[in-house]
Amino acid sequence: MNIIFAPQVITAGFEHMKQNRTREIICYADVKIEVIAEGTGPLVVMLPSRGRDCEDFDAVASLVADQHFRVLRPQPRGIGQSSGPMTDISLHDYARDIAAVIERQRNGPAILVGHAFGSWICRMTAVDYPSLVRGVVLAAAPAKGPMPNAVAVAFAKASDTSLPDAERLKALAFAFFAPGHDASSWLSGWHKAAGDAQGGAIKRTNQDEWWSAGTAPLLDLQAEQDPWRPRSTVNQFKDEFGSRVTVAVLGNASHALVPEQPDGFAGRIVSWARTLP
Repeated sequence: MNIIFAPQVITAGFEHMKQNRTREIICYADVKIEVIAEGTGPLVVMLPSRGRDCEDFDAVASLVADQHFRVLRPQPRGIGQSSGPMTDISLHDYARDIAAVIERQRNGPAILVGHAFGSWICRMTAVDYPSLVRGVVLAAAPAKGPMPNAVAVAFAKASDTSLPDAERLKALAFAFFAPGHDASSWLSGWHKAAGDAQGGAIKRTNQDEWWSAGTAPLLDLQAEQDPWRPRSTVNQFKDEFGSRVTVAVLGNASHALVPEQPDGFAGRIVSWARTLP
């Protein structure tokens, strides 16, 4: 059964949490990963969608941290102060970055929250480093199979900062935001070099290497109006992976999801996390 959860409001001292954020650089081999951290408690690691940075999670991170979780946001390679090889890499390399971040905490396994493409890295991490992963949140995870052509075209336009804002806003409204939502917040926050490197990593990694997320529990957190996830696929993960999967659908949201429903997004993560062993 699929349940559409109305947005939940979590009262949080957002400004207070912002003041208590820290940033550090985690290094291994020839890689440096900038990590934004806040809160104390069980680990939650948030990964952004393709070509975007973890600042997208600002509000959600504070809301979750205020519920007594330690929230970490690693910047992808090529964004902020994160650096490392950007060519001839695969999703396994991105997973190693996340494993290094979790290992540094010395605080047990983490719940991984991946938005769209970020969910692919989460699943790869769960496959390669199962002892470090407590569960995975698939937030606005695309359906299995090829991306609809219209969505692919809209993604290319939305992420191309050389195009006029009006053209990009039209693409963002179509592929990322539900009707009535302001898409202009996503005109910024795109990082071409990082997005290109991630696209190359996708091509170098077979889908069956990461798709399963190993044996980790999964929260399939969908947006009701997401063109990347047609309603005909609402039970796709549940049908394939059975009782490992909890399905939650947020109304009045599309693929962007995070800026559209930060309270509902954070609320579903917290509620589900508290059901895990």
